[in-house]
Amino acid sequence: MLSPSKPKVAFFDFACCEGCQIELTNYGDSAFLELMQHVEIVEFREAMSEKTNEPIDIACIEGSFTREADRKRLENIRARSKTIISYGQCASTAGINALKNHQNDYKAFVYGQDAHMPHLDSSFAKPISEVIKVDYQIFGCPMNKYEFLDILSHLLHGKEPVIPNYPVCVECKRNETVCRYLAGDHCLGMLARAGCGAPCPADGIPCEACRGFIDNPNQEALEKVLVENGGLSKTRAKERSMMFNANERSDAS
Repeated sequence: MLSPSKPKVAFFDFACCEGCQIELTNYGDSAFLELMQHVEIVEFREAMSEKTNEPIDIACIEGSFTREADRKRLENIRARSKTIISYGQCASTAGINALKNHQNDYKAFVYGQDAHMPHLDSSFAKPISEVIKVDYQIFGCPMNKYEFLDILSHLLHGKEPVIPNYPVCVECKRNETVCRYLAGDHCLGMLARAGCGAPCPADGIPCEACRGFIDNPNQEALEKVLVENGGLSKTRAKERSMMFNANERSDAS
């Protein structure tokens, strides 16, 4: 149960660009301003300098886990939080950061002669859920601020949030969007996690699965369709889903 007074909400970041925090600061509508009247934000690096070591009702974590030195901080957040939400693709699946999991010597590849400097000491990128228990996940790069608002509102009202676990193709059907394959293009929508409203295919852009895959995706079937119906080479078909889903692929390190 959340606190009877204003629930305390805190935002934390790990390995990321902090784009999801920035997305939250882009709110300009009355719905978000109304919600802010019902919670107390006690830590939010992009918008305030204050920090807290007190108990938290809802902790929102952005960014992936890449440094063992961050484990204690995560465990501390978990210990004093009633509910934890990983928000954004980096926190929920390791996101773009997980591309380095497929690079043999990623430190040298990125940093060259400075690769072994202490502050660059990192390992494979992992989702936050591999380090601590996460109660809810919000997907996307960046995450959808209105989905975040909806989930937080559900929690404040004691309701169980619904996290989509069906493919983007479902949303395209609902929107009567012409399939990219019928237009002679390719798309990852058949395995991509829905919840975005499928704006990209509607604008003639192939879905890149920026919200990750649905549970138990048939990646071999996706690659086959990308080759036979999307016109991609086998190599390109294999690489096509890597950007946002490197850690979710069956061949991830």
